[in-house]
Amino acid sequence: MIDDDILKAASVLITRCKAQGEMIATAESCTGGLITGSLTAVDGSSSVVDCGFVTYSNEAKHHLIGVGNDLLEQFGAVSEPVARAMCEGALERAPNASIAVSVTGIAGPGGGTDTKPVGLVHFGCAGKDRSTVTYHEVFDGDRHAVRKATVLKAFELISDMLDQK
Repeated sequence: MIDDDILKAASVLITRCKAQGEMIATAESCTGGLITGSLTAVDGSSSVVDCGFVTYSNEAKHHLIGVGNDLLEQFGAVSEPVARAMCEGALERAPNASIAVSVTGIAGPGGGTDTKPVGLVHFGCAGKDRSTVTYHEVFDGDRHAVRKATVLKAFELISDMLDQK
């Protein structure tokens, strides 16, 4: 069900988080819960995964994790300011998380524009007592490839946040 590459990366991340006493929250749009689902597919994830927010709609982004309607209107859901607000909002609302990652993008095959092409994903990663980081990339491939690349990059950003401690 979940790609072997993703499961291997999730297992490594779970081990690192356990060793460092960190708990993760996610705020997902284009992955629809795949990041959280991949983490929880690994044995022992309950000591590392706090919660996941699937915020596919703008209304969910606003009501569940506090993304300002002004940001959504000014920049659109697929943007750096929204990715930042998503991870910071998830970290604030998650009861036990010390790190939160967010993803918002256009997985395709439709929905892209000249300024926001299919494959564009914005990421945010926030940690307690750490600086929030953002990143974006345009991934190649079909919907499956974009979502897989997004999950793997999200794991990488969480790993980088662990290095900040």
